[in-house]
Amino acid sequence: MPRAEDGTAVRTSAERQDAVDFTGGVYGSMLAASVIVGAGTLGSFPRLELVLLLLFTGVAFWIAHVHAQLFGARLVQRSLDRRAVLHVCREEWPIVKAAVPPAVAVAVSPLLGLDVQGALWLALAVAVAGQVGWSAAAARRAGASWRMVGVTAAVNLVLGLLIISFKLYLTH
Repeated sequence: MPRAEDGTAVRTSAERQDAVDFTGGVYGSMLAASVIVGAGTLGSFPRLELVLLLLFTGVAFWIAHVHAQLFGARLVQRSLDRRAVLHVCREEWPIVKAAVPPAVAVAVSPLLGLDVQGALWLALAVAVAGQVGWSAAAARRAGASWRMVGVTAAVNLVLGLLIISFKLYLTH
């Protein structure tokens, strides 16, 4: 791998693309599902409120993860520069991206004729599907076998169903 003047490794754009880590998407999808369950226990509310809660929570957790990465192990290893900060911001961005599909599901739910509870269930299903999809994408990107992709998808489906069971338990 080529080296910059300061001795750090320089990746090509193809290598940077291969280095994208989708595990933040798994975490972000699970976070979105948890927000939906929590909001659903509060009763009726405006849909816009849930859309904003999903997006703002995703952004807040993204900032928290960026901060933890920058001021955790990375700070001990090297000083911060703009390139390092932008790298970590991009690396953690899937946390925010994972909140978008459930938020869109809530936003379009009136067009589908869904009441607030229907919107919650749709968003929860989208979040769990996202969690499974992000985990499968992360496993494939890491070079896992198809068997391991299936295992990680199954584990994430079980985790998603666990969150759904919390919703069922809390609302009944």
